[in-house]
This record gives sequence, C-alpha cells and structure tokens, in this order.
Amino acid sequence: MEGTTVVIATRDRVADLTRTLERLAGLEVPIVVVDNGSSDDTARRAARFPNVRVLPLGRNFGAIARNHGVQAARTPYVAFCDDDSWWSPDALHHAEKLFEAHPRLGLIAARTVIEPDGREDPICSEMASSPLGRAHDLPGPSVFGFLCCAAVVRRRAFLDVGGFHPLLFFRGEERLFSWDLAAAGWACAYVDSVTAHHQPSPSRASPAAGRTRELRNDLLTTWLRRPPGVALRATLALGRQALTTPPARRAFAEALHRLPAALRDRRRLPPPVEREVARMSQ
Repeated sequence: MEGTTVVIATRDRVADLTRTLERLAGLEVPIVVVDNGSSDDTARRAARFPNVRVLPLGRNFGAIARNHGVQAARTPYVAFCDDDSWWSPDALHHAEKLFEAHPRLGLIAARTVIEPDGREDPICSEMASSPLGRAHDLPGPSVFGFLCCAAVVRRRAFLDVGGFHPLLFFRGEERLFSWDLAAAGWACAYVDSVTAHHQPSPSRASPAAGRTRELRNDLLTTWLRRPPGVALRATLALGRQALTTPPARRAFAEALHRLPAALRDRRRLPPPVEREVARMSQ
C-alpha cells in the first residue's frame, strides 16, 4: 500500500511506541515518527523498525509535531496514530477508496475501539448522531471534531489549511482544524467502517492538567474564529468558573496570556460554517 503514510507524534513513551510500531508493522506502510524532544531512547528504538523514518524535533512542539510529519509524507493520505493507538489491518486501504470516491472529503474520523476490553469509545456514538447530518457526497455524518489518534486526512486538505494551530499546543486542536477544513470547502466525516484501536498509556497528564488544557483551548479556539460577542460570553463564563475551580483558574490565566496572539491570528468563519458551529454549540 503506497497511498497512506502513518504519522506518530511521541514524547518519552518509548515502551508504548514500540508496541504500536510492532502492531503497525504488518500494514507495510511508510511511518513517520516525530519525536517531541524525548529524553529516552525513542529515536534509536523507532529507527530499528522497517519503513520508519524518525524526525527528531529537539523540543516539545505538542500537536504541531504532526504538521512536521505531514510535511515529510509523500503520499496523498496521512493516518494519524498516537504512540498508544494503531489501525485495523484493512482500515487504511478502505479509507483510501473512500477518499477517491468522495472528492470533497478532507478527513475521516474512524470508529475507535478502546483496548484491551474492546469497547467502543463513547465519542463514536456522538459522532454517529451528529446534528450536522450526512451530505449526499460524503460516506458518513459530518462532524466538527474527532479523535486525532483515529483520523485519516487528505494531505492536500491538511496543508491547504495549515495543519494544527500552534497556539493551542495540545488538547482540543481537532475542533479548530475541522472548522478550518469546513471554511476551506473540505468536509470531515465519521465513518464507522474504518477502525482504529486505542489502548490509553498509563503515562498521561493528570486529569486536572488535561481539563486545564481543554478549557484554555476551548476559549482560545472561540477567540480565533467566532464572533466577538460569542467570544466575550465564553470568556465571562470561564472567568466565573475560575472563581471556584482550580483547573478553570489556571485555564483562564493561560488563555489570557495567549489572547494577544489569538487576536493577531483571528479569522472569522464564513457565515454558513458559523451557523453550523453555532447550531452544534446549542
């Protein structure tokens, strides 16, 4: 299979990465491992696998590491993995056929199975019942958001919108990316016949840290693309939460620190996309 490259962003989780590369070996696809400044032997261990190219970034770029991986790819499609996720044997070949059959399709959000117990990630049912519905020229419901560890993207569409936004760093970057795809005329669709597997690593940020990033990036995303009134109301809402909740307090402070950069890069969504985003937010 020469149509898809797998891109994995990783940092200091060489044991998880090694298991993932072992699981992907049977797919016989090119793999780009983007090392976010690991202090372990990630680069050396990953380079031992066939078809693997390692891009050592030297420091932690967060989600932007995936941008480097997509730029390095030379195939028309890119499948993202985290270092603790992998693809079913037939998933990427099936995704290629869907992209070829649906020219407007920019991204496939795959069905995600949580391992080791094999249960479906709850986000799958949410995407399957998306209020945006299913357009006649797409293979599944339209979505604004996805799990990046279970997404396949048309490389041209990814580069067209500039990839993931550097201001967000990590957590929730998928939503802004899906908005930007829609603004550029591309579509994201949930396709349950394409399957990825995710076995969450025990080496993860604490729930409080994750919640802080989520709240911070929700607000920054709003300021980057939505009307001023919507952004002001979101700012006031997070400010009220900050009075009583430590993660919200940290998120509010971090968002205010990044707000000048968000305002400099602010770009309103086209009215039809804004209407759909507003409908999803109700």
